This record gives sequence, structure tokens and C-alpha cells, in this order.
Amino acid sequence: MFANKVWKTFVTGTRSRSQLQYVVRAMCSAQTPKFETLNVTRPRDMVVQVELNRPEKRNAMNQAFWREMVECFNYVAGDSECRAVVLTGAGKTFTAGLDLGDFASMDMMQSDAEVGRKAFKMRQAIQSFQESFTVIERCTKPVIAAMHGASVGAGIDMTSACDVRYCTSDAWFQIKEVDIGLAADVGTLQRFPKVVGNDSLVRELVYTARKFYADEALAIGYVSRIFPNKKVMVEGALDLATLIASKSPIAVQGSKVSLVYSRDHGVTEGLEHIRVWNQGMLQSEDLIKSAMAAMQKQTPTFSKL
Repeated sequence: MFANKVWKTFVTGTRSRSQLQYVVRAMCSAQTPKFETLNVTRPRDMVVQVELNRPEKRNAMNQAFWREMVECFNYVAGDSECRAVVLTGAGKTFTAGLDLGDFASMDMMQSDAEVGRKAFKMRQAIQSFQESFTVIERCTKPVIAAMHGASVGAGIDMTSACDVRYCTSDAWFQIKEVDIGLAADVGTLQRFPKVVGNDSLVRELVYTARKFYADEALAIGYVSRIFPNKKVMVEGALDLATLIASKSPIAVQGSKVSLVYSRDHGVTEGLEHIRVWNQGMLQSEDLIKSAMAAMQKQTPTFSKL
């Protein structure tokens, strides 16, 4: 009903470009799925904001969250109206990590099954949790994490899977898992070392669970910018997403695919991968549009994927 009403507004009368963009975002918003633990909006043209939305629980990750992250980012990955994503947290903190109370209530934790069979169920559950953040990395749209307050435990796992990380000056981070008797198992030990590139420091942070703060996060390369407060940071993240969204989606998303592949493979394999990828993508109209726009000193406009 809402989409039909908006469409009538779109086709009747003369509208400015900004008004038309608002109408298109409103139509898209009407079609965006609703989630229990996530708030998905479209604050800018071709930009989706995914907000962790359990502020009363400091955005702790319950069972619904793990399922909805997969549903959300699979949706975003296939959304032709989206070219970049900003990941934020509602309330006073980005995320407290795993919701321990909710985790303890899971059937596998209370099961009295034989240990080997219980272990197989646990393995399946961990694989499901891992998919909740791997889906961020597999989504070809660049994802910008904008973190304020605390980012604890699984928050590091999650943001290590993002493309770009911003934070506020009061932000702090903690690889918390050893303090609750386990090794991090949903991405920190695999992705965080490659983000930071300092093996000694990674091991220190993992083994001790000590907090590190915004200035250290910037110094070690975990974040690329620090902002004075959340409002300014989110605007900065949206500005970056808008700039990314203005570029060729063929070029940007192809770059993300190649970057992720090359991180996990050798140089020779990475070169072979991009060679095979670009043998098709270099035939895209985006290359011609970009070249023509550059020669004419104009801003190109690219078609949806």
C-alpha cells in the first residue's frame, strides 16, 4: 500500500533530483525486511545502514541476532539498490558481544547427550555462528563499521570481517573470550591478525583479554579514522559509503572479491584470479562510461547491477 502511494507521488508532477531520490529510498524502505535485533534503513542513495538494535542489552548478540545477520546480509548482497553498507550500534555502546545468558539457555549447552554426539552438535552450532560474520565478508558490497563505546568479544569477530572500521574517541575494544574460558571461534583469530599485521601484539591482546582504546586501534591499523562523537562518526561513515556508491559497482565489488581472495592466497593465485575475473568485467559499459566522463570532466552515472 505504502509503495503504491509513493509511486503515485513519483509519477505525478515535476520533482527535484533530491525529491526523486527521497521517493526511491522510501519505496525501497517499504520493501526492506524487518528484523528483531537489527534496524535496516536507507539514509542515503544506494546506501544501507544496518544498526544493531538491542540497546537495552548493550547490543549483546542473542540467538535471533546470529540468524538475522545471515538473513540481512544475504538480502543486502542481492539488493540492486545498495552499493555500500554502514554498520552501527543503537544506544550507548556498539556491542557487548555474546549474550551469555541467552547462550547458556541453548539446548546443546543443557543436553545430557553422550559427549561425542554433543560435540558434533556443538560443531554444527559454531559453524552456524561463523556464517553470521562470514556473510559480511562474502557480501560484495563494502561494509563500513562505525563503532562507539565498547566493542567486546564477538564484536571484534564481526568488525574484523568488515571492509573499513571507524570509531569514536571514547571507543574501546576487547578480545574477551579467554576471560570466559574459550578460544575465539567466529573469526577474530583468523581475520584480526591479517587486519593488524602485528603477530606479537595480536597474541598479547588474545592471551590477556586486555582492553585497547581508540588511539591504539588507530596506531595498529584496526581502525582508519577516529571521530569526536557518534553523530559525527556516523555522518563520516555515510559520507564514505556515499562516495563508494558513486563509483562503478562493477569496479568496487570486483575489487572487494579480489581483495578477500588475495588475502587468503598467494600472489600468483591472486593474479590468476583477477585475470579470470577481469576477462569478463573489462567488457563492462562502466569502463567506457568512466573513460568518457574523465575526458569530458563529468561525473559518470552507473547502472544498477
